[in-house]
Amino acid sequence: MVEHRMIDVNGVRLHIAEHGEGPLVVLLHGFPESWHSWHHQFGPLADAGFRVVAPDQRGYGRSDRPDDVNAYTILHLVGDVVALIHALGEEKAYVVGHDWGAPVAWHTALLRPDVVLGVAGLSVPPPFRGTQLPLAAMDERFDGRFYWNYFNRPGVADAEFGKETRTTLRKFFYALSGDAPGAGEGNQPLVDPEQGWLAGMPDPEVLPEWLTENDLDVLTESFSQGFTGALNWYRNIDRNWELTAPWHGAVVTPPALYIYGDRDAVPAFPGTPELIERLPDIMPNLLRKPLELTGCGHWTQQERPAEVNTALIEFLRACSSSTQAT
Repeated sequence: MVEHRMIDVNGVRLHIAEHGEGPLVVLLHGFPESWHSWHHQFGPLADAGFRVVAPDQRGYGRSDRPDDVNAYTILHLVGDVVALIHALGEEKAYVVGHDWGAPVAWHTALLRPDVVLGVAGLSVPPPFRGTQLPLAAMDERFDGRFYWNYFNRPGVADAEFGKETRTTLRKFFYALSGDAPGAGEGNQPLVDPEQGWLAGMPDPEVLPEWLTENDLDVLTESFSQGFTGALNWYRNIDRNWELTAPWHGAVVTPPALYIYGDRDAVPAFPGTPELIERLPDIMPNLLRKPLELTGCGHWTQQERPAEVNTALIEFLRACSSSTQAT
């Protein structure tokens, strides 16, 4: 059974779900999600001999939601992960992230390789810092309609998404899945600032097989206090670019795995397909070529749990074997 508790780390209180015994694996969710996005992974990873812990990250679910937008930088988020590993009585752990959880996982490995036994990212590839402020770059390329820019309008997306939380989540999860019309066609997530994002999203009459009403119940409850804490992550995108200047040109060195869906919009972001193509050459410890899941959209571990679980267990075991050999 998955157990739940609160734990103090890095000046905030996080809700965590945990299951199993063995080497620690920390699973980091993205937007708009919670610990529950990993519910298909707890059993298989625990059965494979690992201790699995998935937090509600700061700003989400039952965890603390600092009021200050500046409390959501990548350094705060990495600090939470490092402190969580140590608070759980471990010196090192495997770190796995999806969507926004992937940059947190990748940056934990980049900034603190001494605490990361291996790192896996789903949907979002490893970070390679660009040469200009990200929001300005997207504003220029898409005339202010890229969703990052929309999310940075104070209070706007917060109000739109919080008006009917369950409908918001149902639309998000369907529209960005591999089941949605037009998925995989390389369309960029653009928003009409006057209409909002949800207006252009389809609302399914029947949920995809991988998304249940119970899943929506859990998600809806986790956003009962609104979306502002989660959106504050996006409001630090430029700040993160500034803070990571010392690591410009650095690469993730721990053993790594990257998984993505061929119908996911994120791997089609400007410059990302070329980056994915080059990963085997520029990532020294990428243990296999990026794993592309056919027919899979953005919600990787939920849409394709069996394939993701198999790949993660193979990766974790390969890392464990390598660690024992040394």
